[in-house]
Amino acid sequence: MKRAVVTGGTRGIGFSVCALLCEKGYRVTALYAGGKGLERAKKLLPQAEFVCADVADEAQIQCVFAEIDSLDLLVNNAGIAHFAQVQDTSLSDWNRIFGVNAGGAFLCVKHAVKKMLDRGGAVVNVSSVWGETGGSCESAYSASKGALIAFTKALAKELAPSNIRVNCVTPGVIDTDMNQALDGRARALLEEEIPLGRFGTPEEVARAVLFLAEADYVTGQILGVNGGFYI
Repeated sequence: MKRAVVTGGTRGIGFSVCALLCEKGYRVTALYAGGKGLERAKKLLPQAEFVCADVADEAQIQCVFAEIDSLDLLVNNAGIAHFAQVQDTSLSDWNRIFGVNAGGAFLCVKHAVKKMLDRGGAVVNVSSVWGETGGSCESAYSASKGALIAFTKALAKELAPSNIRVNCVTPGVIDTDMNQALDGRARALLEEEIPLGRFGTPEEVARAVLFLAEADYVTGQILGVNGGFYI
């Protein structure tokens, strides 16, 4: 049975990734930092293991991977958003966003690859379309997601000799909690900008993650899941 670790695994895209991997026969460990969505996730996925860990805390991440004997797949999905103009963004905001969105992926990869070096494996990073295009009033978030794309490309070259593939998905506007605050008009305006005419679903992103996890000759690729929002 293949073993997978998914960060941010109790809600949204992360939960959908966990559900699909369980369906495909993976043994899944889902990391989470907060309790929101945990009870629902446990109820719907009793076969998964849920572990509380802050991806930005190296001591916690080191402990997580020390308990894992082998690993086939790491999905770096955990992330936090921040909507503010740059002059209203504090240095602590910037550091926390980078600490989770980019630093968390770094720490998880650092400790996960030790379990893959002798057997090969795959890493899939979850970035964002804003990491490709930049988002107004989301400069810190966009920068952190852009860093994740560059990290993906560098790692793909570094880890390929060990048969570890590294890829990235860049979701567009997805129907998750992060976008629930949008009012009807804002949602309609966004939908007009999407050629497919609708928001994506977490399940659609999860299927892209699974593809990259199992595509044996694909590495260093950035796969947009955005309905044509950015081409």
